[in-house]
Amino acid sequence: MRVADKLANIQKQIEEACERSGRSPAEIQIVAVTKYVSVERAKEALDAGIIHLGENRDDSLLSKWEALKDQPVWHFIGTLQSRKVKNIIDKVSYIHSLDRLSLAKEIDKRANEPISCFVQVNTSGEETKHGLAPEAVEDFVKRLEEFPKIKVVGLMTMAPFTTDELIIRDCFRRLKQLQLEIQNLDLPYAPCTELSMGMSNDFPIAIEEGATFIRIGTALVGE
Repeated sequence: MRVADKLANIQKQIEEACERSGRSPAEIQIVAVTKYVSVERAKEALDAGIIHLGENRDDSLLSKWEALKDQPVWHFIGTLQSRKVKNIIDKVSYIHSLDRLSLAKEIDKRANEPISCFVQVNTSGEETKHGLAPEAVEDFVKRLEEFPKIKVVGLMTMAPFTTDELIIRDCFRRLKQLQLEIQNLDLPYAPCTELSMGMSNDFPIAIEEGATFIRIGTALVGE
């Protein structure tokens, strides 16, 4: 199926989720996760009107960046090793996986301009997932003040892959509560107005619980 047709279906689901939760679809940014697809398929997403592309590996991002350059707004959405920061830092506008001070230090050292970062939070408590424990987030964000190239635009999480909607909703709801707590600290370097949560299988729930960036791969560009 064409990306444009898939996008129309996703936009319909976004509108319905916004209607249920009293929100506007204009609040939602779709990040097309292109990590498993070709440059041609990524280009098709851009042609369909997608602005944001997300990659989770430096080599895949670099190959697509070489082909597409600055046409999209680039997001790095995977676990980022400190030694890989230098490869991607001048090519991405957003990093969704800031979860340790050593990574913040490397980003700060390598970036020419302040970079928009999401602090990754493990709201599910799963050992297989990266991210800070919810109770560690506030202290971590406060310590980021020493890195002038880091701008904390929001928080990111991944819900468990389950059909239990209550478990999914609880993970997203906890992140929203944390986001409000950080926002209320009124830190100049951490406005924390955004929430990166929701993927192909659970983005309508994420929207109902406050997501502003949803990361869609399979449902939008395919495997």
